[in-house]
Amino acid sequence: MSRVVAVATCALNQWALDFEGNLERIFRSIHIAKSKGARYRLGPELEICGYGCSDHYYESDTLLHSFQVLEKLLQSPATQDIICDVGMPVLHRNVRYNCRVIFLNKKILLIRPKISLANTGNYRELRWFTPWSKARHVEEYFLPRIIQEVTGQETVPFGDAVLATKDTCLGAEICEELWAPNSPHIEMGLDGVEIFTNSSGSHHVLRKAHARVDLVNSATAKNGGIYILANQKGCDGDRLYYDGCAMISMNGETVAQGSQFSLDDVEVLVATLDLEDVRSYRAEISSRNLAASKVSPYPRVKVDFALSCSDDVAVPTCMPIQWRHHSPEEEISLGPACWLWDYLRRSKQAGFLLPLSGGIDSSATACIVYSMCHQVCLAVKNGNADVLADARRIVNDETYIPKHPREFCKRIFTTCYMASENSSQDTCNRAKLLAEQIGRY
Repeated sequence: MSRVVAVATCALNQWALDFEGNLERIFRSIHIAKSKGARYRLGPELEICGYGCSDHYYESDTLLHSFQVLEKLLQSPATQDIICDVGMPVLHRNVRYNCRVIFLNKKILLIRPKISLANTGNYRELRWFTPWSKARHVEEYFLPRIIQEVTGQETVPFGDAVLATKDTCLGAEICEELWAPNSPHIEMGLDGVEIFTNSSGSHHVLRKAHARVDLVNSATAKNGGIYILANQKGCDGDRLYYDGCAMISMNGETVAQGSQFSLDDVEVLVATLDLEDVRSYRAEISSRNLAASKVSPYPRVKVDFALSCSDDVAVPTCMPIQWRHHSPEEEISLGPACWLWDYLRRSKQAGFLLPLSGGIDSSATACIVYSMCHQVCLAVKNGNADVLADARRIVNDETYIPKHPREFCKRIFTTCYMASENSSQDTCNRAKLLAEQIGRY
């Protein structure tokens, strides 16, 4: 007996406070997911408003516009017959939470607040949000009137709960919770949750993808289950670059891998997987079953919907794959290059200016700009209409098609040699040679 489910995750290039653009990209991801047969769609952390809103999270308008986007999502025929899981800030009893809002067919099923906030290094989530500290506790959330008019619901469940569909059980994690020592997926898995979801706003750090992939695979290696991870991608207006890497894993092995460095604004992964593989995997782990018999149960929100179809005997399922990691040199070349492209197109400037001294710092910067030009030409070659439109606007030519990195570099990159009394002919020659090789103006 098979129970084949189709689930989708995505990496979206969301912009902070670009509510209309963010909505359009969310809709695109839902359309792609449904066209590939998915019955559940997961998006990145805080995808409705963008992750890097900083102190704009304090503003009531940020909350209002997030609900206005949610209203449009709920009303749209595109979101019918698929469970949609979106991220946005929510104010509950005058406390601001980083939340997942999960809905189906114009009904909100659950609002799940983040439990463990990221507050080290580049992250300052405790400045804007409060962690939900009531484990396995659910309260009533009173919906805004604009949402009530769409859903017909006055209140919805808010808190630490899981979704029980007709054929399986889903539990949500949010970004940092995967990295915490006491990740929720441990207890949720012991309580019978078979599909774990994680919506992330995880930025690029050299070799961080290795740790992220290992954490996702290990989450289901000991306990069994399906793990779905979505992530923000691109530069959303701050100095960080979010590197995508959406993925789907089952029973400790990767079954779907998204790109780490890509100029595509919307990337969707869909996997068809058999729940019976999860159940048979768990049945053989006696230590897991002994622990499961003693676990405290999670509140379950019943959903009159199935992720599988009755006629799924002949449906092929996804097989494990080997994750393809970039080398450190590729990460250094591609990550900053993708960030530069987002910064250039969003600032609406015509290009970059760099004093090229012949030293290592300016030379490395020039090479990263050239890498950006290479990525743009490759994206256009692969049919990315968004990149082509941005390139034409930057060079102010509606007929332009970037075909070669050196030629595109000459249009958007200007370098100059600014000598001082300490400069030598060697540095001048090195700067000139590099400038000629990359084709700059």
